[in-house]
Amino acid sequence: MFLLIEQLLNGLQFGLLLFLLAAGLTLVFGIMDFVNLAHGSLYMMGAYFAATFVGWTGSFVLGAVLALAATLLLGIALEFVALRHLYGRDHLDQVLATFGLILFFNDMVRLIWGPAGLALPLPTWLTTPVQLLPGVYYPAYRLSIIIVALLVAAMLYLVVMRTRIGMLIRAGASNREMAGALGINIKLLFTLVFGLGAALAGLAGLMQAPILTVQIGMGENILILAFVIIVIGGIGSIRGAFLAAIFVGIIDTLGRAFLPDLLRTVLSGAAASTAAPALSSMLIYLLMAIVLVLRPEGLFPAAKR
Repeated sequence: MFLLIEQLLNGLQFGLLLFLLAAGLTLVFGIMDFVNLAHGSLYMMGAYFAATFVGWTGSFVLGAVLALAATLLLGIALEFVALRHLYGRDHLDQVLATFGLILFFNDMVRLIWGPAGLALPLPTWLTTPVQLLPGVYYPAYRLSIIIVALLVAAMLYLVVMRTRIGMLIRAGASNREMAGALGINIKLLFTLVFGLGAALAGLAGLMQAPILTVQIGMGENILILAFVIIVIGGIGSIRGAFLAAIFVGIIDTLGRAFLPDLLRTVLSGAAASTAAPALSSMLIYLLMAIVLVLRPEGLFPAAKR
């Protein structure tokens, strides 16, 4: 029972990290109609910035804040210099251009930080287990990820749905030509949206950095999961991305935790250990296939333009 609770929390934590990545991606895709394969590179840059700034400052919190700001500025600069010239062009052009950016960022990281991975150590106060229930302890850092991600999700919802800037974002998503005719600076709006998406990707990367090794190409595999999430949840839907990310995180985590023991009843130990991760990944894509068959627009599609 305690193991199940722990793995459910691990699934929630992983799902919320995926939500931060997918939310930025669905904002850019749903509002700007722009396919950005380099979104995973911004996730990677957030992790590298965090490892660098924490090392320079000696403070995990200050380093994380600086890394978040650096990723935001990087996203704004990237949109201003390169990506805004691709708006309105065919999605194939956007895919090819942003794939080139993946190669650029990977080589840039190799040039600046070297080919070896980096480690991001945690402060002592984040490594102490927290007692949630009698006999149930959970790592403080993973719990902090859940809390921060939930706060960011709530703030993102309030900004998009309850503020003037959110109203402008939704107006630009619904009909950008009409919004421009009413005096909204669409170019500035798109720059802000892309910067917000980059910051969310960077936040996911810097929070994942202490758990995994910070390394070149770390954003490429997780980007595939982010695309799966926005397909399941509905393109352009923040609520859909949130719920789909939690589904995917829990399914993947529970599958990796419990499928090996289930498979060992019919397979050898080595075969079960090899097959379990593959089957847990297959469950995610099976869920996506079922959603596409039953609701091709996703579980919670955004309002149609």
